[in-house]
Amino acid sequence: MFLPEIKEREYRFRLALRMGLPIFALVLVLISNSLITSYDSLDSSFYIISILLIVFSIYFILYIIYESFDIRITQAQTKTFTREYFYKYIKDEIAKNKEYTLVLISIDNLNDINDRYGIKNGDIVLSEVTLWIYKYFKSKDIVNFPMGHVKGGDFIIGLKGPKNKYLTILELLCLKSDNFTVDEIEVKIVSAINDTYFSKEIDYLVENLFEQQIYNKNEKFIVQNSLDINPNEVESFVTRAIKEKHFSITMQDIFEGEQRVIKECFVKLKISDSKLIYPKTYMKILDKLGLMANFDLMVLEEIIIYCSTQYDKKFAINISPSSLRNPNFLLRAKELINSNDDIKNRVIFLLNEFQYHSQIQRYNSTLQSLRKMGILIAIERLGAIHTSFLYLRDLDIDIVRFDSSYTKNITDENVKSIIDGFNMMAHAKGVKTWLKMIESQDVKEEAQKLKIDYLQGKYLSPVEISKI
Repeated sequence: MFLPEIKEREYRFRLALRMGLPIFALVLVLISNSLITSYDSLDSSFYIISILLIVFSIYFILYIIYESFDIRITQAQTKTFTREYFYKYIKDEIAKNKEYTLVLISIDNLNDINDRYGIKNGDIVLSEVTLWIYKYFKSKDIVNFPMGHVKGGDFIIGLKGPKNKYLTILELLCLKSDNFTVDEIEVKIVSAINDTYFSKEIDYLVENLFEQQIYNKNEKFIVQNSLDINPNEVESFVTRAIKEKHFSITMQDIFEGEQRVIKECFVKLKISDSKLIYPKTYMKILDKLGLMANFDLMVLEEIIIYCSTQYDKKFAINISPSSLRNPNFLLRAKELINSNDDIKNRVIFLLNEFQYHSQIQRYNSTLQSLRKMGILIAIERLGAIHTSFLYLRDLDIDIVRFDSSYTKNITDENVKSIIDGFNMMAHAKGVKTWLKMIESQDVKEEAQKLKIDYLQGKYLSPVEISKI
């Protein structure tokens, strides 16, 4: 039996008693007091009224119990806690237990199911998935655990004890879900796990679960990484890493034909030799603390140094557009570029921006000044956000990189037509195109047929640790 079913009945019953019993007790007190103080003078009408009051009080209690069934702490469809009650319940559990674990289990393709099969079937999938989760944990002798439906296809489970106790169980659940279907509807399950070693705050724990899930989606097993950092300390870790220039860079080759022509650089901040902070975590902190320009300069300095020892490659680094609009960053960046002739046409600035910049001509002038100095400009996520379309149209740039969603659906004829159209538009402007996340020979061949200039992915080349 689900713990929510037990708790909801208790919750409703206790609520009814808390509301009804005081009234019933007051009626009894008044009747008793009248009997004690005025027994000799009471007439028959008093006894009739007293009986009616007692009957009314009992009726009122029963009515409140009945009406309390409209006050729900669980969802009728999934039999799981509502988000509001789940958070309240878990806060109490964390306070009572020294070690406590939260597990996020999500239906990754719920939106697709709703679109293709209808919301009614989507609700059936939600119900069947919760039952499947319950049966799986029961098979591992884990019963009566709290489970909350926090949003969409996302469920969180609370378990007593540290996460290490449940890692293997969760890995097996993910493996068993590979072929999971509901009425022949394919259901894709992804998950993440953390515990109170990370934080005692429910909001931090839940946010961390969703951050982990982003990293885990394309993995077969649960990946535990540097996300186990207390959020109360993460700001000081990020600040110290920037100040002391503690970071790690990994790289992945990008191919033009069969030639390795570009290395994309991925930056992680270092807390220690064994613990890293990933972009999903530190980017928000950099924005909040106003350290983005400092971070971009730190990375640019290292890449320029490394570039001077690797004469046959280009290096692509993510640069925040806000840094390019920062006069101090721009001045220092140009000083670095001017003093290193070896990097001309060998450093690519990857720009990813959700909001279209209002002063587009000034922005374009800034980019052209960098291009004249030998910096190549690339726009990220072509075809996914409206800014990418507008920047391809309005800016003078060198490269555009397609959003990864196009790679996943590259065999679809409609998607191929869209890629082909963007490809022709870019080439007409003298802009090269780039497709990432090539994971198979079939995808590689499709991309080559579409005449995309640069290809990147694990199938072509793994991510490697650099010597930086």
